[in-house]
Amino acid sequence: MACLATPASAQATRTWVSGVGDDANPCSRTAPCKTFAGAISKTAAGGEINCIDPGGFGGVTITKSMTIACEDVEAGVLNASVNGIIVNALATDIIVLRGLDIDSATAGPGLNGIRFLAGAALHVEDCVIRDNTAAAPNGNGILFAPSGAAELYVSNSFITGNNDGIHIQPTAGGVAKVIIENSTIENNNLAGVKADGTSNTGGSNTTIVNSSVSGNTNAGISIFNPAGGPVISMMVDGVAVANNGVVGGLRVDGANATIRVGRSTISGNGTGTVIVNGGLISSYGTNQLNGNTADGPNPPTIALK
Repeated sequence: MACLATPASAQATRTWVSGVGDDANPCSRTAPCKTFAGAISKTAAGGEINCIDPGGFGGVTITKSMTIACEDVEAGVLNASVNGIIVNALATDIIVLRGLDIDSATAGPGLNGIRFLAGAALHVEDCVIRDNTAAAPNGNGILFAPSGAAELYVSNSFITGNNDGIHIQPTAGGVAKVIIENSTIENNNLAGVKADGTSNTGGSNTTIVNSSVSGNTNAGISIFNPAGGPVISMMVDGVAVANNGVVGGLRVDGANATIRVGRSTISGNGTGTVIVNGGLISSYGTNQLNGNTADGPNPPTIALK
């Protein structure tokens, strides 16, 4: 008589990790795994990994639609000398990261807290990302470098102590659409948020709303676009851009690059606004640009429609 067995490789829609788990377990609620890397192979595409209790759950490479949700516990990802989380998924995949503390600590400079290469969208919610200071092109809290069309959503997050807080640089023909809201991007070593058109033809569009991009050593919000680069646009609305370095509170370097700003405070920076090499900063006329060492050129006002 033939016997039918359940395949050992069966994947669950929901899996669990615990600070006292074991990756040899099936990652169930009563037999949790120890790490995200151990749980992801046992989690079905579109599934979710949850944290039972506080722990250090390690880095992971995500190659499918997936939610990692740990907002009710201390879910640590120590990424000394490596990337914390890599997203290299299919063009239709959506990834959600919620409630993670991604920290390179002092054992070695982290490469990137999150490195995004491919996927439809990445949602970063209620996360702390800090101390990624490896040499360029690494050293970012979030490096968003899609090779195709992709979206990044960052909300209610704290990003600090990195070289660039969020670095947006699609590769080849990649197109990046980015929303940052209700977040704090402060005290990074270079720029808080930077969009870069180097080696890209697709361009990017970033909106920053109701956030603080302050205390960064070089620049607050910055665009760099080389000659012949793609169209890069930023919308800044209701943002505190304060106490950043002389490179500029708002800085646009290069043609086809524009920052539009409204309802924002630009104060205490080495230079308030910096426009070079054909860039453009436009104001909706509702900002407070004052109290910088040098305020910089007053940007032209956009006619409200």
